Amino acid sequence: MLTAALLWWFVKDLDWAEIGRAFSAANPWLLAASVLVTLQTYLLRTWRWQALLGPVGPVRFGPAFRATVIGFTALFLLPARVGEVLRPYLLAREERLSVSATFATVIVERMIDLTTVLLLFACSLPFQPVDVGPETRLAGAGAAVAAAAALGVLFACAGHPERLGRLVDRLTGWLPARVALAIGSFARKFAGGLGVMRAPSALVRTFGWSVALWASICLAIWLVTRAFGLTMPFVGSFIVVMYLVLGVSAPTPGGFGAFHLAYQFAVMTYFGAGGDTAAAAAIVLHLVSFVPVSFLGFYFMGRMGLTLGSLKRMNTQETSQP
Repeated sequence: MLTAALLWWFVKDLDWAEIGRAFSAANPWLLAASVLVTLQTYLLRTWRWQALLGPVGPVRFGPAFRATVIGFTALFLLPARVGEVLRPYLLAREERLSVSATFATVIVERMIDLTTVLLLFACSLPFQPVDVGPETRLAGAGAAVAAAAALGVLFACAGHPERLGRLVDRLTGWLPARVALAIGSFARKFAGGLGVMRAPSALVRTFGWSVALWASICLAIWLVTRAFGLTMPFVGSFIVVMYLVLGVSAPTPGGFGAFHLAYQFAVMTYFGAGGDTAAAAAIVLHLVSFVPVSFLGFYFMGRMGLTLGSLKRMNTQETSQP
């Protein structure tokens, strides 16, 4: 329902003849480059995940890459963000790791993503050709504080996993013994998955991969924007990516509707883009972001004997366990 409403809002005032002309005039070489850069981001995601998983156990690149691609394919095409659960589950099953500890690395990954995006946004502000306004600056600062606080909580949990276990034991003391034991075991393994927070060198490497990852994502955004003749400096993509992060956080499969509206609003508000050209660029950027990796995901799924239906069932079985 939300997806349909957002898509309707996005298309209701579009001039499809203008959008067709924008498609025809787009630079194909820049679009091809954006596809390659987007696929590169999944290599960077995999290398970063390997750094995060170091304290959990040795992980080969191949299984980590396959799990990453399949997980994001499920994230784009299935509801309820099931890919976030399936990705660590698939890797843990193949590499014989603790599922809860592997899942913990995804939580850390998301917090580092948020911190990195906010850091890049803040660092880009002095170089922006436009004034983003005091409200945006204040919101960015507030979000940065919240992200830092969340990382602090994760750091505290990682530094004292036994304390987290004892706390969970006290909170679950009223539950049946079997359920309380299962929850306590999960909490201890989850804290073990935060091990990278206890290893400064691994944490620095992880942040390094995160900066490279988000710079690559911003480069793909900039390439698509320039392919449609829209005037935006590379640093401007750090503004756009902030809006896209908010857009894809909406509970719609693949960010349909929300992604398009977020991009269109950002380039129209800050860089003077026309509505129809911005919409055409949003549609293509969405396709560039999700279609190539989904084809790769289906290829890996076929080799592993998986389908979207089996992934949904796998997610249901995994999340139903205590």
